[in-house]
Amino acid sequence: MRQYMKHWSPALGREMEMLRFGERGLALVAFPTSMGRFFQWEDFGLVDAVRDKIEAGHIQLWCVDSVDDESWYATGRAPADRIRRAVAYEQYILHEVRPQTGQAPLLAGPSFGAFHAALMALRQPAAYRGFVGMSGAYSTSHWLDGYVDTDVYFNDPLMFVPNLDDERYLGPMRAWDWKVIITGRDDVNAGESIALGEALRRKNVDPHLEVWDGWAHDWPYWKEMLRTCV
Repeated sequence: MRQYMKHWSPALGREMEMLRFGERGLALVAFPTSMGRFFQWEDFGLVDAVRDKIEAGHIQLWCVDSVDDESWYATGRAPADRIRRAVAYEQYILHEVRPQTGQAPLLAGPSFGAFHAALMALRQPAAYRGFVGMSGAYSTSHWLDGYVDTDVYFNDPLMFVPNLDDERYLGPMRAWDWKVIITGRDDVNAGESIALGEALRRKNVDPHLEVWDGWAHDWPYWKEMLRTCV
């Protein structure tokens, strides 16, 4: 089943589009790469990579759109405005997409989609089944020109996770079925994936961290990574 959806988002004040593949099984919210669209997973083969699992009823994909060009990548806006828009996008996923899935979904994505998946799961761990981050970068310094305020702090996994000691968050994280971080050894952001994995491990969250030989920051690798994880 392939279903196209378009809804008005109160959180974002605009229409948002989405593709759903499958009707049964684990719900997976699929984030695109930087400024990518809701059809990116289909166009670049990630849907086909797990089509057998979709058709067997093991998983269903909810491929969401991004507002990266209005938030993290909106270089014409002040950093404080960018982070507010990013928080609004999180509210869209949490309060508008998640209820449609009918269950606590898994969050997953490659590259910048990995950042979205990990960040939203870590900020609202009881709402999700965990995350799969493929070739991700996890520091807001890449997008906000070094700007930091309270909102930035709590939207930067490499800032807030090392200082997290609230069991209301850590307990659900430990119970996740998926806490997966995969990167390539030669990826420019590999150090951030490793740092996030180590920060979670120090909190006894025990993530599954894989560092593949070579670069592994491209769609053929992400297809293989996805198939090994779900």
